[in-house]
Amino acid sequence: MPTNLSSPCMWMRGGTSKGGYFLKSDLPADTATRDAFLLGVMGSPDPVQIDGMGGADPLTSKVAVVSKSERPGIDVDYLFLQVFVDQAIVTDAQNCGNILAGVGPFAIERGLIQATGEETRVAIFMENTGQVAVATVQTPGGVVSYKGEAKIDGVPGSHAPVPLEFRDTAGSSCGALLPTGNAVDEVNGVRVTLIDNGMPCVVFKAEDVGITGYEDRDRLDAHTELKAKIEAIRLAVGERMNLGDVKEKSVPKMMLVAPPKNGGAVTVRSFIPHRAHATIGVLGAVSVATACLLKGSPAAEVAQIPEGARKTLSVEHPTGEMTCVLETDEAGDVKTAALLRTARKLMDGTVFG
Repeated sequence: MPTNLSSPCMWMRGGTSKGGYFLKSDLPADTATRDAFLLGVMGSPDPVQIDGMGGADPLTSKVAVVSKSERPGIDVDYLFLQVFVDQAIVTDAQNCGNILAGVGPFAIERGLIQATGEETRVAIFMENTGQVAVATVQTPGGVVSYKGEAKIDGVPGSHAPVPLEFRDTAGSSCGALLPTGNAVDEVNGVRVTLIDNGMPCVVFKAEDVGITGYEDRDRLDAHTELKAKIEAIRLAVGERMNLGDVKEKSVPKMMLVAPPKNGGAVTVRSFIPHRAHATIGVLGAVSVATACLLKGSPAAEVAQIPEGARKTLSVEHPTGEMTCVLETDEAGDVKTAALLRTARKLMDGTVFG
């Protein structure tokens, strides 16, 4: 439903997602009014979002709300909003590490912070989870550059690298890395790991729900029996993960793991949560990689883990891989996680709701 509202907006690709980036001051202060406007911007609810900017996919129906931060040591605050495609729902129940990749460039473009040289480090407070990420943005001559040689699977071509370092992500939404305190729980007869290292996830073997874990996205989306089975698991674990009733929520994400096929650490098929993901979310990849390091977990049983305190884990997904670099302490617990992303400015102007 059109709202007759408008706002300055930059449309950007962040990682393997795409959406609208707004200054907080440019959006209505009232949450209900803001959400109604964003639904109008995206053209939701409608499976094809024909009357809006959304691309008929959860990956292209996303919003970043950015403001200058007053927190010590932090440059900007970032609120991620997922605008549902076919439902009139705007939710802040999760974070998004892909859209995060565009926050640093956007903040510099909008003058929230000044470029500091050839590279500019931007400390970002993620409001959804209360955690901090540091993005390194290429700023030759004091201007954001999107051109470069960095490549990420799921995005054609090459672009300027945007390394993202995540700090203290454990338990960001669930209150603990392992909200039940267990590396393994059994739900509906399936061994699972309930984990949150930046994204609440349920990690289990693909073979335990009757698939190989190497199916493509279309085949998974058409597998109604599989989707019903994993949705039953998802609904059953909401309370255990301190997320409450998750029927109308976009978390937890469902991660089906299998042994790697292409030299990586693990293969993943991700549901977000009701549609198969074309790739895997950034923070979802961090959570899965972390699960691979938990002794006796389903992920550990299928993963190939390198030696050393600094572990580079390639998480294979339907269209390629995502590399996570995990630093562990003497006990083997994950201290920090970093990933390489890219971003690109697509449009800057006024959007109408």
